[in-house]
Amino acid sequence: MAVKYGTSDSDRLYFSEEHQMLRKTMADFVDKEINPFMDQWEEEGQAPLHELFKKMGDLGLLGIRYDTQWGGQGLDYWFDLVFIEELGHIHGGSIPMAVGVQTHMATPAIHDFGSDYLKETFLMPAVQGDMVACVGVTEPDAGSDVASLKTRAVKDGDSWVINGSKLFITNGVLADFCTLLCRTDDQPGYHAYSLIVVPKDTPGFTIGKKLDKMGMRSSDTALLYFDNVRVPLEHTIGQEGEGFIQQMKQFQHERFFAIPGVYITGRDVIDMTVDYIRQRQVFGKPLIAKQVLRHRLVEWITELELLKQMTYHIVRMKMAGLDVTREVTMAKLYAGPLIRRVVDGCLQMFGGMGYMNENIITRFFRDTRLLSIGGGADEVMSEILSKLEGF
Repeated sequence: MAVKYGTSDSDRLYFSEEHQMLRKTMADFVDKEINPFMDQWEEEGQAPLHELFKKMGDLGLLGIRYDTQWGGQGLDYWFDLVFIEELGHIHGGSIPMAVGVQTHMATPAIHDFGSDYLKETFLMPAVQGDMVACVGVTEPDAGSDVASLKTRAVKDGDSWVINGSKLFITNGVLADFCTLLCRTDDQPGYHAYSLIVVPKDTPGFTIGKKLDKMGMRSSDTALLYFDNVRVPLEHTIGQEGEGFIQQMKQFQHERFFAIPGVYITGRDVIDMTVDYIRQRQVFGKPLIAKQVLRHRLVEWITELELLKQMTYHIVRMKMAGLDVTREVTMAKLYAGPLIRRVVDGCLQMFGGMGYMNENIITRFFRDTRLLSIGGGADEVMSEILSKLEGF
């Protein structure tokens, strides 16, 4: 069995006793409040996010880095990393994704750019677990090409009137508000968009349907419609016309959030596989005796360790206040194909048992496929990097 993350000699370079206290709190919460119910939530196709988030909010887990003034913990990026790493031990990707939307996708822009009114009305309840949040960017005709989105907000007196739709919205069914990116100007360029907070109970804001996905079964994903939805201008996050820039910065939080789960979940899957092939007898010997399998496993472990160290490098850069766009993009591009190789390869070692839904590895196989698509597809990451390299 592998050394638990955060407790090895090298990890002690980064994590103090205070970090480990948070790690234990998170580990206990995952073991008691999440993993025992994952099979049930997967079967039902929905986790009880309001109940779950309230428990997390009461423990101070939904605002690790956010200002204490708004209910957060005011802690640094190493604490944030501990939080994300421990989510990686959940038996499936649905709950980490739902939590990540709440903490790293729908609320960072409100915290970093929003008015005190928005922070008090939406951020604070989200941090406390009293509200569930979603972020509305993707549309039927605008996925990775964010600049082509068509959802439009037009001023009418002291209000925005919003029309359009959003697709593939995680937490969209249960969310109490949506951090919505929409066009607010007809002029070309990146200053024609704004981020606007839209409460779910606003007239004209409707759920088209809950979408049926291959994986992430216990995380709700919705098609949202906005039909003459009227919200006050004060629901604009920061300066009007800066929403695209704000969302690009918010994407960095989202993409970073996806990375630690790969080396944590990947190692958990490997450990689970090793336990199985130690016991599985083939031609009179345990499968672990096959050199080819042992070598594949250690190659994957090495790759996961490389991703982990890249992640720690990113955290060091964040702590120094440096721009991590290049490094986060590289890490996400590397992480998606890596976790696919690991989970697919481990499933192969399980043989027929790996193809049975009663085996948790099938859930990881379905859930991890999203990483190369969501939050910016692998191809988009490659294009971003090519531009950053001047190609």
